[in-house]
Amino acid sequence: VQLQASGGGLVQAGDSLRLSCAASGRTSSTMAWFRQAPGKEREFVATINLSGVRKNYSDSVKGRFSISRDNTKNTLYLQMNNLAPEDTAVYYCAAKYQASLSMSRADYHYWGQGTLVTVSS
Repeated sequence: VQLQASGGGLVQAGDSLRLSCAASGRTSSTMAWFRQAPGKEREFVATINLSGVRKNYSDSVKGRFSISRDNTKNTLYLQMNNLAPEDTAVYYCAAKYQASLSMSRADYHYWGQGTLVTVSS
């Protein structure tokens, strides 16, 4: 599986942005978004199962971010609303074949290259 994230950019606080992650190869059961701010560990953002019905979010983004996927296009999305400066980070998409949702980066086998989101105040 190869993952290609895109959609990052420079926005102002309160703006919205949608990230995409195009996947090639075998369809992954569970996909997720993680992010890594400068000088910090990579942290979980959101995850989604194959059907798109089951989702899980970190507390810091719950109610503002929405994860979705289009299996016909083999693409994962992250809709980010009401962005804040603390959302500034490189955002990574990840995938694994096991069906269980996971917030642990160690459980994900495949990673995209990351896309930078910068939110100015």
